[in-house]
Amino acid sequence: MIQATRRGSSFPAVVRQKRIKEIKEKDKIIKNKKQGSENKRRSKMNMKTGETFFTQDRAFYRQLFSIFIMVALQNLVAYSVNMIDNVMMGSYSQTSLSGAATVNQIFFLVQQVSIAVCDAHIILASQYYGQGRMTPVRKITGLALKLGLGCGLFFAVICALFPAPVLGFFTRDGAIVAEGMRYMQILLFTFPLFILTSVMMGALRCVGTVKISFYVSVVSLIVNTAINYTLIFGHFGFPEMGIRGAAIGTLTARALEFLIVLFYVRVRDKKLELFSESFLTGAGQLAGDFIRVAVPVIVMAMIWAISVPLQTAILGHLPGADASDAIAANSVSMTFYQYLKVVVSAMASASAVVMGQSVGKGNMRRIRSDARTLSVVDLGIGLVLALLLFILRGPLLAHYSLTPTALQYANQIIIVLCFVMVGMSYQMPVCNGVLRGSGDTTFTMWMNIISIWGIVMPLSLLAAFVWKLPIPLVVLCIQSDQIFKGLPVFLRVRSGKWIKRLTRD
Repeated sequence: MIQATRRGSSFPAVVRQKRIKEIKEKDKIIKNKKQGSENKRRSKMNMKTGETFFTQDRAFYRQLFSIFIMVALQNLVAYSVNMIDNVMMGSYSQTSLSGAATVNQIFFLVQQVSIAVCDAHIILASQYYGQGRMTPVRKITGLALKLGLGCGLFFAVICALFPAPVLGFFTRDGAIVAEGMRYMQILLFTFPLFILTSVMMGALRCVGTVKISFYVSVVSLIVNTAINYTLIFGHFGFPEMGIRGAAIGTLTARALEFLIVLFYVRVRDKKLELFSESFLTGAGQLAGDFIRVAVPVIVMAMIWAISVPLQTAILGHLPGADASDAIAANSVSMTFYQYLKVVVSAMASASAVVMGQSVGKGNMRRIRSDARTLSVVDLGIGLVLALLLFILRGPLLAHYSLTPTALQYANQIIIVLCFVMVGMSYQMPVCNGVLRGSGDTTFTMWMNIISIWGIVMPLSLLAAFVWKLPIPLVVLCIQSDQIFKGLPVFLRVRSGKWIKRLTRD
């Protein structure tokens, strides 16, 4: 009886322990389920806010690469226009080619100002568009158009009033100056048209409309090529006009570009809707904001534009027969390099748009993940382009009739440019796209001023005339900023101090 009582009394205790254990297990299962649900919720939230090392939002990649591909194609077509002009003028007359090339040094400055005005416009307008505020976007577009028109007219008036002194700055050959003046008398009218067209296409790019830029460039290529072929050589019964025929072809193409883009913005566009309100007046405080953004960008563009011909002149002043071979080798090598550079320039433009919109939305964690993503993508593009340039250097050089020395220099310079390509493909889109597109214009201006005038120019002069290094190493010194600027750019991105919200509430 005593044993039975003990067994009976212990039975409820065992049941209780078993029940408590079951309850604990159920609580644990419920807790795990809740934790799993919470992790999933946080994961989804992270996907939306960008709380990941790389951006995982597919819409980001769709927008980035849609802009990138169209701008790359546009740049490639635009570069092909200049190549076709050079080929046609070269087959017509060497003096005409030199005259047109001299005037194109001036147009290069116009082009850099145009790019700077467009970049300043995109930096500020993209942030407002990221917030969904269209009125400031239109007002900023009006400010950019007025500034662009003023710059275009300034260059045109200077060239119209002082053509000989302007051209004489680049060459002392009287025959080349005379041909250049005939070309510039017509080409100067394209300066304001070109800048206005570029600003309107930049405004469309801010709101995600990019295909029109490519289509306009294709039309321009076809029209310019057809008119050049007809008027330069006098085909199809038209008079042979030489260099003036080339100028007429370029002017006609630029005017057609302007009219097509204006028609699209005025009639077909449904996103920007520029003419839905008075966009040329009433900017108020936006005018000061735009000037503060534009001044550093334009200063940097002009400093870089002035340094380019000076860097090229270093090769032209090398002692002895090396100068001729060096210029020929560098010209051929840079042709291939510039063709691939349009890809990098397109990535910088696309990055500026998407980063400006991200800053406008105000999600700091997403901005950082976007920057990390773009940095890795840029480096990957650089490695691919460098490999492509290295593989194709032999077949490309085979098409040129160069002296054995020039051919050897060209091959060595291209190998040097393969390394430069990697550095340039990283620092240029990150600097001009990520940093400047996020509002950090002052850092990029000072970095370029210091690197070009404090390092590259003195280093290049020492390499060429004091140390008398081999020509490929001189070219490496001239292009060295494309490599060493990568470190300060990387450190700036890591700091997070580049995120600057430029919009007003």
